[in-house]
Amino acid sequence: MSLAGRELILGVTGSIAAYKAAYLLRELTGLGAAVTVCLSEHAREFVGPLTFRTLSGRPVLTNLFDPQSAEAVEHVALAERCHAVLVAPATANVLAKAAHGIADDPLTTLLLAARGAVLMAPAMDGGMWAHPAVQANVATLRARGVTVLEPEEGALASGLAGKGRLPEVERIVEALYRALSPARDLAGDRVLVTAGPTREPIDPVRYISNRSSGKMGYGLATAALRRGAQVTLISGPTALTPPPGCVFVPVQTAEEMREAVLQHLPSATLVVKAAAVADYRAKHPAGTKLKGKREVTLELVPNPDILAEVAARRTGAFIVGFAAETHDVAAHARAKLESKGIDLLVANDVSRQGIGFDAEDNEVLLLDRWGGTRALPRMPKAAVADAILSHVLALRAGAAARKAHT
Repeated sequence: MSLAGRELILGVTGSIAAYKAAYLLRELTGLGAAVTVCLSEHAREFVGPLTFRTLSGRPVLTNLFDPQSAEAVEHVALAERCHAVLVAPATANVLAKAAHGIADDPLTTLLLAARGAVLMAPAMDGGMWAHPAVQANVATLRARGVTVLEPEEGALASGLAGKGRLPEVERIVEALYRALSPARDLAGDRVLVTAGPTREPIDPVRYISNRSSGKMGYGLATAALRRGAQVTLISGPTALTPPPGCVFVPVQTAEEMREAVLQHLPSATLVVKAAAVADYRAKHPAGTKLKGKREVTLELVPNPDILAEVAARRTGAFIVGFAAETHDVAAHARAKLESKGIDLLVANDVSRQGIGFDAEDNEVLLLDRWGGTRALPRMPKAAVADAILSHVLALRAGAAARKAHT
């Protein structure tokens, strides 16, 4: 994920969560965005301008009407040309002002001047979020195209627990990235993604599994959502948070994954089988924990071949499979593509350091059933995910064109 070349305004309002905006700013600049911070009067009670000026490397806007400031008019122009205005945290007060077009301070004036995307990440205490007035203002903003995130539940500043916490930085950045992403080329698609490993029990505390982190599958689900698809993510156990907006189905074993996949397959137009499903399971898992340091013989039986079954049962869906190889990658991948009867196979060499299992990057080979081969260089898994989906779209278009000429 990159925000290089993006010009952003980060509005910070008077919430105890204002300190979290510093972490958000650091994340945005780390992704390459140029960020100008606008602090409300009450935000300055929590975090001073110096913090944001240091992190952004830019002047901080605090007084739009200061006659000594040459930046005031420039920042109105910036609001007109920036790619997005992000308000985090957004108090109930700023939501109300924005909904009713009130412009009585720098931030609300910039919100009226903005021509790019506008996003609000609310934070407030007690039952404020559920109050009818707040909900009416949120509905008004959303009807105008403003992205208003749902706050999270948890402990609040008052000591109470409820819905009102500022969304996590990762969730805010993902929402921003979606708002800035112009591609909606998967709108209308229903994408089924599998991710992560499976766990096959040996006894109640031990299992057979593999090193899959799920990052590639989750990256594909996130990219598909960003491109307008409806996404169902079926995942084995991982440490990852499902992307907001997907239908998330957690599973443990290969049998559970098979059942979930077959349940959701009939409505899918694109199936991406990125999960690392265990090939074998214990034939007779122990009902109690195996005791003592003694030799144990496990009888293993094959797990169901979910990918082959999906290919046999599909009714028009485009099917993508994955192959983790350690040698002769192209040859083994081509053989798997042909034996499974799928449309595209994504193969990578997991014996190499820094790519594949539990890594942030990947380097893959794409092989399709029409004889094409394309190598993707090493890049972040988020970028690989987008490249795979773009390749799928190109292959589908090519197949449709060939069908039209027959």
